[in-house]
Amino acid sequence: MTDETRPPLPPFTLESATQKVRGAEDGWNSCDPRRVSLVYTPDSQWRNRAEFVTGREEIVAFLTRKWAKELDYRLIKELWAFTGNRIAVRFAYEWHDDSGNWFRSYGNENWEFAASGLMQRRYACINDLPIRESERKFFWDRSGPRPADHPGLSNLGL
Repeated sequence: MTDETRPPLPPFTLESATQKVRGAEDGWNSCDPRRVSLVYTPDSQWRNRAEFVTGREEIVAFLTRKWAKELDYRLIKELWAFTGNRIAVRFAYEWHDDSGNWFRSYGNENWEFAASGLMQRRYACINDLPIRESERKFFWDRSGPRPADHPGLSNLGL
């Protein structure tokens, strides 16, 4: 067990679920595997595409590999549904590989939280769409979160 907490805590309201989603988006946009791992329980379980990950150390290893491949990563998440200690989101992120090929990856995630507010389960389904660099829609300084005035998925027609 852990005495760590990560507010907001379940059960979620519209406001707290929205806050949780934006916090996750900001964390992932940091591209800092260690920082991101700390919002998950020490024994968190993931399914990401066809890969199964358990625990923070595997999360760090997974994200380190991911962001070594997915360059100039920029992510937008949007709340889809919530109840009790569960949240569903839809998301899209843009990135390019080391050959300069651009992609927009779309997906859905289902999250389950412990009473501490740490995520204990994450199930992600993701599809990659090749795009031209001129088709990109996510523009902000990669070293920080999406600015408050940058459109979200719905506003971008995604």
